[in-house]
Amino acid sequence: MPAMPGSRPRSLSLPLQLGLCLALGLVAGCDGSTPQADPGGPDAARPSAGEAEGGKDSAQAMKFESDITLEDIATYPLPGTAVPGALRFSPDDRYLAFLDSPDDSLSRELFAIDLQAEDGAPKRVVEPPGGGVSEDKLSPEEKLARERLRQRALGVTRYSWPKAPPAAPTGEAAPPVPILVPLTGEIWVQDGLDGELRRLVGKTEEDPRPALSPRLSPSGEHVAYVKGGELWVVPTAPDSAPVQVTKGVEAGKLRGLAEYIAAEEMGRHTGFWWAPDGSSLAFIEVDETHIPAYRIVHQGKDAVGDAAQEDHGYPFAGTDNARVRLGVVPLTTTPSSAKAGSIRWLDLAGAVADWTERGGEWTTDAAQDFYIARVGYMPDGRLCAQVQDRRQLELRLLCFAGAAGSPTTLLTETSEVWINLHNLFIPLDLDEATAAAHPEQVGGFLWASEKSGFQHLYLHGADGKEIRQLTSGDWMVESASVDEAGQTVYFTATKDDARERHLYAVGLDGEGLRKITEAKGMHGVTLDHGFARFVDVHSASDRPPTIELRKLADGALIRTLHPSEFSTLDPRIVPETATFTLKAPRMVELKAADGETTLYGALYEPDPAKFQPPYPTVVSVYGGPHAQRVSESWSMNVDLRSQRLRDHGYLVFKLDNRGAARRGLAFEGALRHDMGNVEVQDQVAGVNWLVEQGLTDKDRVAIYGWSYGGYMSAMALARAPETFRVAVSGAPVTHWDGYDTHYTERYMGLPQENVDGYEVSAVMAHLDGMTDEHELLLVHGLIDENVHFRHTARLINALIAAGKDYTLQLYPDERHMPRKLADRVYMEKRIFEYLRREL
Repeated sequence: MPAMPGSRPRSLSLPLQLGLCLALGLVAGCDGSTPQADPGGPDAARPSAGEAEGGKDSAQAMKFESDITLEDIATYPLPGTAVPGALRFSPDDRYLAFLDSPDDSLSRELFAIDLQAEDGAPKRVVEPPGGGVSEDKLSPEEKLARERLRQRALGVTRYSWPKAPPAAPTGEAAPPVPILVPLTGEIWVQDGLDGELRRLVGKTEEDPRPALSPRLSPSGEHVAYVKGGELWVVPTAPDSAPVQVTKGVEAGKLRGLAEYIAAEEMGRHTGFWWAPDGSSLAFIEVDETHIPAYRIVHQGKDAVGDAAQEDHGYPFAGTDNARVRLGVVPLTTTPSSAKAGSIRWLDLAGAVADWTERGGEWTTDAAQDFYIARVGYMPDGRLCAQVQDRRQLELRLLCFAGAAGSPTTLLTETSEVWINLHNLFIPLDLDEATAAAHPEQVGGFLWASEKSGFQHLYLHGADGKEIRQLTSGDWMVESASVDEAGQTVYFTATKDDARERHLYAVGLDGEGLRKITEAKGMHGVTLDHGFARFVDVHSASDRPPTIELRKLADGALIRTLHPSEFSTLDPRIVPETATFTLKAPRMVELKAADGETTLYGALYEPDPAKFQPPYPTVVSVYGGPHAQRVSESWSMNVDLRSQRLRDHGYLVFKLDNRGAARRGLAFEGALRHDMGNVEVQDQVAGVNWLVEQGLTDKDRVAIYGWSYGGYMSAMALARAPETFRVAVSGAPVTHWDGYDTHYTERYMGLPQENVDGYEVSAVMAHLDGMTDEHELLLVHGLIDENVHFRHTARLINALIAAGKDYTLQLYPDERHMPRKLADRVYMEKRIFEYLRREL
């Protein structure tokens, strides 16, 4: 969950909030959580030696088979990834809670470990009634929210503790701390680890509307949520009645929910925020009434009409966005009641009135043509909003004293490339002694900026002025948390290697930078509230995820949580029980097409005892910004599609071209206003390097990818037909005027101001080079509400007009992230057969 102003962010693992879904392969998910297995589903027989025969009689791949089945590739969790997730310390740091699946299925339950107990045995805290969340129980709103979160898990998918539960009266035991557990549009709470799970807000036949986006108040005495487009509050005490706290929303408008563009592209998944003392709720009202509805028809359903169609207020590049405004509703609460006052609307537009002159034909209201990127309260009650201009070249941090009146601009960020949003606005909350010792920090905050070319941390005072830079260098900070009393910032960063992530510490004086985690690879950490311990979720390309409790002072191991006697290793990666063998890819470095920039790649090489180079080669690509494919992580090893292709004699190659994430703004910004050009150039340079190494048969090169990777696959075949002969393009963007505003315009600018750029970045503009020797497979879900099937349909029209061949696979009931196991298995089968036949 993003760390909002007023909160104390403890989880330092990097959230993946991607506009275009970065997949491990064509159909793998983009969950920020650990993917889980699908229960049941058809069994896929292990392939026979003659499976998918045909095509290239000379292919060495025809002679061998793999122990990895198509169902292995399509089934979640992938080997070694069925580990506890959503790890959080209780408010008093005694317990560590987490979600896990006892049977390694998609259905998760809530567990907790008493960290004071010697045995460390986990206790089942919540076993969801009726199985909890399941796809058939979800409302359309909840299903779409899961798409935005790239969430596959079922059962218990969310839980939370309050941030500041009330202290016990002197001499008395502390009351049980409530735990919030949302389940299938209902709100459930449990008083402490041993309490009874009880339904706080349910659905009825008379009112089947779901309770959406529930959030505990800081004290835990109330829950706010959205129902019917309005905000509601309900006390967590038993037998409490919900109270509607906003009223009168107009048809076509919503309050308290993130608009599509915020959830899909800005990493903001909520639309309301509690004040630190629980005395008010800030919220966003979303108006999409001026956006033409984009209708998606469920062509695979037996039904017709309203039951088989859905309308979306989709903001296409160069058109109007949803209009948003920020309001505050004051609350008068007791532990058993809540009462709302009148809404105050805050004037954000007035603080950015100078942006109005930057408007154009793309908007019907230039004064409202901006983004509310982040919102939250500071400890002193100031309400702050990060507001971004339409071109995403400027961001202002606006704060309202007392959540009212006119805002003060605390900080302004500008860029000639673009502004990358982050969750590194961290207000300082000083105790009395620390405030006396460091008065310049009172009311201050930490801020991350890319003004040096890399994202680094800066300390700012209450007036917004920079006090000092805390980190620097050709590497980037990804997350942070502050121990104000200890005057230390803990942060994760790419300091040692852009393919890794480690935990570091530095003083608020900018001195004493030190590394805490040592093992190579990717470390996702969660700190306790007392800054004494942290949980380290670690993996490397040759090491599956482990979970360890460590001392924050020096990184010393306290105990191993996974694998352990209570959380055993996945039998699929234990040599004695494994049905297939996985081998980590070989990491390589090479020069980009510019001859200067170093690129990172990974090679899945066939068994030299069975196959001899040069090999038929398959390039696995994503290629877009805000994503990284080559990292020192277990995801590299557990890419079962690449492993299976390797078993069949194919060399699989991954390369992070210029434009990819975690290498700094100049590296990422190489594709600015010209997508599909420098990325393809670098992929061609990668293939040429493979040919020079004697590894690749230059006449037998394929490329595949999904989403931006699907765009890259089609674009590579079109723009570099001399290099690529076969392409598998899954859910591709084919013309950027058909994708959404915030993502597209960040990288391409407005289509009205970059007409030539949009034209040349479309796949359709480069079909002339394709010949009868080139093969293109297009794969798309018909109800994809992110990258619409319209993209593939437009490309097909262009292919027909140009007389170019193509093959098409459609999945009538799938969105952008295929969910049905049967569909995923079938997709894997058809793609593998296509590569075998055409390469």
